[in-house]
Formats: sequence, C-alpha cells, structure tokens
Amino acid sequence: MSEDPPVENTRTLLHFIDGSVAYAGHYLHEDTHPVHTHSFVEIALVISGTGVHHSLAGRQELTIGDAVLLRPGVWHGYENCRSLVLYNCCFSTELLQRELAWTRQDPRLGHLLWTGPYSGQRRGILYTHLTDDAATACLEHLDGLQKLRTVPAADYRGDMIGRLTLFLSTLARVVADASNGSAGTHPAVLDAMRMMEDRPAHQWTLTELAAELHLAPGYLVRLFKAATGLPPMAFLSRHRVELAATRLLHTDKPINRIGESVGWPDQNYFARRFKSHYGLSASLYRTRFTHANKH
Repeated sequence: MSEDPPVENTRTLLHFIDGSVAYAGHYLHEDTHPVHTHSFVEIALVISGTGVHHSLAGRQELTIGDAVLLRPGVWHGYENCRSLVLYNCCFSTELLQRELAWTRQDPRLGHLLWTGPYSGQRRGILYTHLTDDAATACLEHLDGLQKLRTVPAADYRGDMIGRLTLFLSTLARVVADASNGSAGTHPAVLDAMRMMEDRPAHQWTLTELAAELHLAPGYLVRLFKAATGLPPMAFLSRHRVELAATRLLHTDKPINRIGESVGWPDQNYFARRFKSHYGLSASLYRTRFTHANKH
C-alpha cells in the first residue's frame, strides 16, 4: 500500500479516499496555509515551529505542544507560519459514530469529542496544550497510527482503532486536567443527544424532549448546560448546522431542501442560523469549499 496520505483536495474541501477512516501524518507550513474545511474530525499537534491558527473562533498563536481539535465542517487555515510542523490525526465521522460511539459516555473522551468543542462558544474547535510527557505519549501513538498506512486496512482495522483510541485518551486526560477534571455526563443528556441526532428534522420542543425523558424541562436544561455549556435546543441547532454543512459539501441537494432535511423548513431562518454559526452564507460556504464533483 502507498504511504501517500489517503486525503484528497476538492478545491478547499479535504476528504478521505481509498476507503480510509483514519490517518496520521506530518505537514510543514511556511507563511500561509489557505482557509479550507474537511469532512472528518481533525486533530493537529504542533511539534516544531510557530504560526497562527485562523478560524471562526478567532486567531490563536501556536507553539510547540499546542493541539487543536476541529469537528467536521469547521473552516480554518494557518498564517504567519515559521517552519510550523503539525502532526495531523484525522478520522471519519463514520468511525466516530460507530466504533467510537462509546466515547460519548466516557467523561473525558465525551468532553473531548462530543461536548467540549461546542461549549463556551468554541464553534466546533477545542484548543489545549500538552506537557512534555503527554506529548511524548501522543507522538508514540501517532507514529503507530502512521505506520499502519503501509498495511492492508481491512486486516488491521482493530490496530488502527486501538492506536487512535490511545492517542485520544491521552489527549482527553490533558483537556480534563486543564479544566480541573470532567464530570460524567448524566444519562438523560446522552439520551437526549441521541434522540435529537437521530431525528434532526423533527420539530423538537423542550417540553416534548423533557417529557420523553420523564424530566422537568428546567431540570433537563440544567443537566444539559452542565454537560455541554448549552441548553438542549441550542445543542440541537449546533447539530443541525453541522449536518447541513456536511450535506452542502457532499450532495447536490438544493439549499432549501437541505434546510428542510435538518429541521429548518423556513429558508430565511435556516440562512440566519447557518451564517451565525459559520460566518458564511450556505451558498457561499458550498461555493467556497467544494464544486460540482463532490466526494
């Protein structure tokens, strides 16, 4: 198997090719790396040099030991790079929703992958800084994941998931320590998240959601905010807009139909919600990050 990365550019959209679901590799950036988006979860660990990470969450200076996690659909780029070397780890939403679905119930991994990137208006992005020991451990697991590019993916899927999980667990402990620990997520919050994600087009209300869970609406709001920093309906909006971004990038459906499919049949309302989250209109987002030949 080729050691070339299983990632391809369609204009400024990055996506997996050859059936890959996870990958780790080095990238060197000098000066500017243009704004782009991607259809997978990406974690970038700075191993040398400096630069500035540019995203809707603002500009963040990067130094050795910094790590950035980005949910699918988030646009970002790099500026003022001086020999900036990143060790990137990328994995598909398919892997996250299937083999890694259990991470939602783990206090640390759930915060890292599911709730943390959205709490505190982070816009699907999470920054952290690794100690030397944590960085060494992360590099060991990333090296192991990178080496798996030379073996048949079908025969070593378990190894790949294992290496990825070890890397994510190490990173999750760092994030938890930085935030003075991560409390476990209440089962009702996990159930509510699954219910809304399974039926995004349904016209959910707080009253209906709380009734399904046999909880008082106010109590459900408090549980949800404690876990995610957001009330349930705001979390649903975040999920809908991320889902809409994926469908804009990977389908040719008209924008108004995409709005309907994620629960926003009012095109004007959908337009406002999308632009509020991504800073771009849905049409500009689609035009900027893809073209007719979608993957």
